[in-house]
Amino acid sequence: MHTRCMFERTSQDALPLVLLIDDDLVSREVTATVLTMNGYTVHTAEDGAAALALLTAAEDRPQAIRLEPLRPDVILMDSQMPGLNGLQLIRELRARSQARIYVVSGSNPPPELTAAADGFLLKPFSAEACRKLLEGGRPEPAISRLDPNEPVVSAEILAQFRKLMPEPAVRQVYQAVVTDLGRRVDALSAAMARGDTAEVRRIGHAIKGGCGMAGALEAARLGALLESWGHQSGDNQLDNGAALLRDLRTAARRLQNMLDAEMPV
Repeated sequence: MHTRCMFERTSQDALPLVLLIDDDLVSREVTATVLTMNGYTVHTAEDGAAALALLTAAEDRPQAIRLEPLRPDVILMDSQMPGLNGLQLIRELRARSQARIYVVSGSNPPPELTAAADGFLLKPFSAEACRKLLEGGRPEPAISRLDPNEPVVSAEILAQFRKLMPEPAVRQVYQAVVTDLGRRVDALSAAMARGDTAEVRRIGHAIKGGCGMAGALEAARLGALLESWGHQSGDNQLDNGAALLRDLRTAARRLQNMLDAEMPV
């Protein structure tokens, strides 16, 4: 891992902190150099596993060399790398970071990959094209459908589960919901990229039903919104779908956080 910096990030207007993931040494070094010369602070990783290590606190290391997790604003990831890559890597990055994720490729990547990311940059690219993506191309903050005051899980349904089964079994139920949501998000990304409205609605219906039965309120409500997806057209529909996917990922993370806090393994 390399860190490059030419300017200090000292104000709200400072350039975003970048994590670059690319297995090709030349491409990685050239891109990092271009970004650095344009004022960005850049961290690099040679593959998906190395990137996840940077985003995860190294609690098992000796105190003298313990590292805090990296918190990038932007992640640039090559679309084709050995080992952990593609949709699986995006899912793992989302679970560990709130950064915007952009896919970088020498050819057009699969539509489900670009749908799961926040943007795409075609190699070779100029410094200006990269700057526009990182700054000028930054999407406006999407309106979230999540209510910070809404419980992650219905207290009533959770209490019913606890009467019917032991705590480890209750956790297993909700862990299965989290795992299923991860798979559903990938399937939704692919369906939206294909413009398959019927499949998006079908998956939304399944999320609404399953999460509703488990009392996962946030996810169930988002499933209901996805069940009616497609009434908009053009960019509004695409923006709406991307926002719903981001909210669904957040709902899954909140459910996982609730499990870890209230029902630790």
